[in-house]
Amino acid sequence: MMSTTGVVSAVTPEAHDATAPWQLYRPGQRRTFLFVLFLTGTSNYADRNVIGVLLEPIKAEFGVSDTMLGLLTGLAFAIFYVTVGLPIAWLADRGNRQKIIVWSITVWSIMTVLCGMAQNFWQLALARVGVGAGEAGAIPPAQSLIADYYPPEQRAGALGFYMMSSMAGYILGMVVGGWVAQHYGWREAFIVIGLPGLLLALASRFALREPRLIPRFAVAPEAAEDARVSIRRLLAKPAYRNIVYALILYFLMAYGALVFTASFMIRVHGLTVAEAGGLFGAMSAVGAIVGNLGGGKIGDHLAKRDIAWLARFPGIALILALPLYVGAFAAGNLVLMAAISMVGGILLTGAVPAVFAAMHAVCGSKRRAMAVALAFFFANLIGLGAGPVLAGAISDYFAAIYGPGDGLRYALMIMSLTFLPAGIFMLRAAKHLKADTED
Repeated sequence: MMSTTGVVSAVTPEAHDATAPWQLYRPGQRRTFLFVLFLTGTSNYADRNVIGVLLEPIKAEFGVSDTMLGLLTGLAFAIFYVTVGLPIAWLADRGNRQKIIVWSITVWSIMTVLCGMAQNFWQLALARVGVGAGEAGAIPPAQSLIADYYPPEQRAGALGFYMMSSMAGYILGMVVGGWVAQHYGWREAFIVIGLPGLLLALASRFALREPRLIPRFAVAPEAAEDARVSIRRLLAKPAYRNIVYALILYFLMAYGALVFTASFMIRVHGLTVAEAGGLFGAMSAVGAIVGNLGGGKIGDHLAKRDIAWLARFPGIALILALPLYVGAFAAGNLVLMAAISMVGGILLTGAVPAVFAAMHAVCGSKRRAMAVALAFFFANLIGLGAGPVLAGAISDYFAAIYGPGDGLRYALMIMSLTFLPAGIFMLRAAKHLKADTED
């Protein structure tokens, strides 16, 4: 039965007595919601990251440098992602998160298709700006919904499954995008990856539920915080600030410089575009499945003993990832490089669920979307925006001395050093987590 507000009334029998939004739905419904959000995240990251496997053919056609490729993959995407993200988060903490997600999917899918229609570098860069603007409305509302769908003791696991969509999207973009580019061209790869998102937007419209449409869980205008107040209260928490610092450094390498991994395999190890996409996709799959699911479970388990482990565990994982990635890019053997990178990927993806569970523990229920969006504002502007450009510039510098292959090798090894301070910031956050908790 459908109510006049559009909320399906098939909720738990105890829903009329529910004191928290996660009590509204049965476990099966929660899993359905989570799976749909997983698919939206997969589309998000596929559309965002497919460009990574297309850099070499784009470079060949437009004749641009690695620095310009870094601009295309990083700053062009991040500039609108971060500027649109905060206003959308403000809306998400007050309004209908389901509708925000549906419109966001529609925008980024259309803009990804337009990437495939670009006739020059600057048209492609402009379309990438549009992809960033659309994707700004995806993750903060989705994480906010998950925090409402699941009780605190189950959030790290639920967020772990959702965050696995980042690697699922990466894999989809790399494998499918690489295969299509190899056989049909890089423009067709953008179109093939972008079009399914329009169907997903339609599915999300009917599958997701907004608990706030039930009056007692609506955000009353007088209860809603001013955006400036929310930001000020978040930044006043030492745990939150240190988590943001860690995410900036994490994004600088994990979502910034690592976009060149497929190019590294092509230049140094002689793989084709399709082979590089397939291998990197397989490596990412192992990291995603083992890391996100395992990391989420470990985070939930450790947090029952001491909530500080939600920050301490990823801090340790990030520090351990540093020597692995340096060793992987230094390795002269492709098999060894892939094996070491896979272990490093497990550590990196395993850290993410606990990082965001820690963030949701300290942010308070009124500012969940704002907490994620504010962290993503800085992480994407500095990390994702500057990461590829910085890696490309370092690569160009060393390429003039050692050649394009070793130039990129040294750039990625140097960028891997960011994992050490990222881990230290998470360990610092752990010291303040219990005192700053507000759930």
